[in-house]
Amino acid sequence: MHIRREHPDDFDAIHEVVTAAFGRSGRQPDHGPQVAALVRTIRADDCYRPAMAFVAMDGPEIVGHTMVDGCWVRSASGDRSIVMLSPLAVKPSHQGRGIGTALVAAAVAAADLGGEPLVVLEGSPKYYGARGFEPAGAHGLTLPLPGWAPVEAAQVRLLATYDRADARLRGEVIYPAPFADLD
Repeated sequence: MHIRREHPDDFDAIHEVVTAAFGRSGRQPDHGPQVAALVRTIRADDCYRPAMAFVAMDGPEIVGHTMVDGCWVRSASGDRSIVMLSPLAVKPSHQGRGIGTALVAAAVAAADLGGEPLVVLEGSPKYYGARGFEPAGAHGLTLPLPGWAPVEAAQVRLLATYDRADARLRGEVIYPAPFADLD
């Protein structure tokens, strides 16, 4: 397995991986088509960061995908551009093999290399906590979580250029337009 940046000729395979990864499981509803459509919509928006979008390859097969998108923090001191990791998808038959961890590491490294101060996301505190993320609220950030998500799902990873003195890095995280219609 290896990680590389996504290419336009990967988009159909990525669509299939994301659809499968967010498909129905147990009592969870099928969000696969909606999340796969989100990925395509992100690519058509200014929030898209192609240098921070990655696929995991198992031989010639794409088995995982993640991307880092632009968003911002709205604070009393003004708006500040930041990034968010969303979504992370691994083909169900390949889950539990460290692929998600490798994708998260690649995305965080790219954001850090790009001079970003932090990466936010919404997700499992247990999963992302094991990958260096912390509760966003502990750093003065709030994310627009869906009603079913616990407040702990708002996560942040501080990067090398994070400046605790920058008040613009504390406030309400504003998602870009592609996220407006998500459930």
